[in-house]
Amino acid sequence: MLTDTALRNLKPKPKIYKAFDRDGMYVTVSPTGTVTFRYDYRLHGRRETLTIGRCGPAGLSLAMAREKLI
Repeated sequence: MLTDTALRNLKPKPKIYKAFDRDGMYVTVSPTGTVTFRYDYRLHGRRETLTIGRCGPAGLSLAMAREKLI
């Protein structure tokens, strides 16, 4: 499960990678360091992905991203 401290400590890598939270929510970290909240769910048997928003001072906090899913 992600925490605010864990989000701040995510470092960019040469390829995009995911860090999972809970219940289908995760963040992607791009090579430029952009952290984006996403949510995977199933609809009619197909996997769908909802992009919630970016993480950071001008974006969403972890609590705000979780609240948007409710």
